[in-house]
Amino acid sequence: MDDDDLLAEQREFYRARAPIYDDWWQRRGRYRRYGAGFDEWNHQVAVVENALETFGATGDELELAGGTGWWSQRLARTADHLTVVDGSPEVLALNRERTGDSKVEYIVADIFDWHPDRTFDIVFFSFWLSHVPRNRFGAFWQLVRECLSSRGRVFFVDNRNDPTPTANMPEDPYVVEYRQDEHVRQVDDGSEYRVVKVMYEPDELQALLDAKGWNASVDATRWFIFGSAQPR
Repeated sequence: MDDDDLLAEQREFYRARAPIYDDWWQRRGRYRRYGAGFDEWNHQVAVVENALETFGATGDELELAGGTGWWSQRLARTADHLTVVDGSPEVLALNRERTGDSKVEYIVADIFDWHPDRTFDIVFFSFWLSHVPRNRFGAFWQLVRECLSSRGRVFFVDNRNDPTPTANMPEDPYVVEYRQDEHVRQVDDGSEYRVVKVMYEPDELQALLDAKGWNASVDATRWFIFGSAQPR
């Protein structure tokens, strides 16, 4: 199966998962974590939210793979205009309902085939870079560069492999098989899908971005990797 087939399967997974996607981020349902683990998750989410606030996203903003809108509603608060691109109309419907802001524009498009018709002051993407195959890393960041105005900036956040795993922090209950840079995931009806899942460490991602001509600052918590970047 080549990249195109894998990425098509990945898109179908997120369309099928749309109704329960927020369970993961909000630790509901099968993702519920109790005690200190749940508190720590919320603490780390707050660290990333504070980093985004410090980053100061303003002006004409673009969100790639906007999903159900957890970050879209935050970006919209400080944006003059926000464009949200995602390949799933199902998640964008949820995004529109959550965000409820007339200055947000929605585009249903496969990010691997999409190109902007203008440039933006800010490009933001969350939990998307890990779904870009390694052999498309350079092409994706070239797309990001095309999206940016002359002084444009990028903010990103994604998953990180837990450097200190413990028995009371179970793995994703919907992942049925972990492979190299890939997961086999299940949805509630039992259907299984392959998705790309490239887990970067801060130093690795910093080096890759440096090699591609970006000035980047990459940070991490126990479960998240996040940071900002600007073309050199």
